[in-house]
Amino acid sequence: MTFVDRAVIRVTAGTGGSGAESFRREKFVPKGGPDGGDGGRGGSVLVRVDPQLTTLLDYTYHRHWKARRGAHGKGANKTGRSAPDVYLPVPPGTEVWDAATATLLGELLEPDHVLCVARGGRGGRGNARFATPTHRSPREWEPGEAGEAREIELVLKLIADVGLLGEPNAGKSTLLAAVSAARPKIADYPFTTLTPNLGVVGLSDGRSFAMADIPGILEGAHAGRGLGDRFLRHVERTRVLAYLVPVDSADPQAGYAMLRREARAYSEALGDKAHVVVLTKTDLLPPGTPPPAVAASEARAVLAVSAAARRGLADLCERLWAVVQDVVAAERVAEP
Repeated sequence: MTFVDRAVIRVTAGTGGSGAESFRREKFVPKGGPDGGDGGRGGSVLVRVDPQLTTLLDYTYHRHWKARRGAHGKGANKTGRSAPDVYLPVPPGTEVWDAATATLLGELLEPDHVLCVARGGRGGRGNARFATPTHRSPREWEPGEAGEAREIELVLKLIADVGLLGEPNAGKSTLLAAVSAARPKIADYPFTTLTPNLGVVGLSDGRSFAMADIPGILEGAHAGRGLGDRFLRHVERTRVLAYLVPVDSADPQAGYAMLRREARAYSEALGDKAHVVVLTKTDLLPPGTPPPAVAASEARAVLAVSAAARRGLADLCERLWAVVQDVVAAERVAEP
């Protein structure tokens, strides 16, 4: 399935129904009085989280979403039927922006979280509402109020506990496939991964955490080089980052430093996230050769693994779990 993480659509809420002008007519009641009912409310357009979705693909084909108008009022004080609301399903982690003003309307993170993006118009009042002791036969009525209309931009940011950052061919997809049921494309050439991948890492005792793999990062990615910063936003919501540095790199220390610079250049918050350093592809080292030393004073740990040979993966997953739990505990303490 094609991965789409950004879409601009137009939403139009329904207009309210008009009020009715009517007078009661009944045998032997010559002056029944006004009985025009109110119009119904127009349908609203709301965005709702669907945890089964992982992409905004549907909105590349359907770009205009419109709710129905409310029914008009009728005689005998009958109020018109309100129109049903229109719900737009989106994946968890979707931000909704007003495209015209670049204003954030809201974030949708939890299942069934709902955000109204266009409110339906109020129904107009019928002439029965205008009757007074001195104005007993009003012919006034109101048209329905117009519904809101706007262009909105949907931006998906994947929600994961651990985000994998590394240069092209650092072994991110291989690692994700080795520790989870995800099956990203793996090949021996740069930029094999063109879209983010999400997998769930299962541990003993029913423990698990979500891991996200994004396309490779090059020097200058924050400014648009390579695949640019388009996918860096997918690790903004991760709790922990894992910087992957292959042991066959010309300069592992410089590679780690570059990844740190790119993360911080994209956003201070991303650069400040708790992280570990993962030295990958240790199966390429001659037997008995230790992995290269990487100075990472800010890292929670430096670990060496081989996803292809499945060495060091259990220790890596346990360490990532421990760091994620530390971050979760710190978040709870920080909550007001």
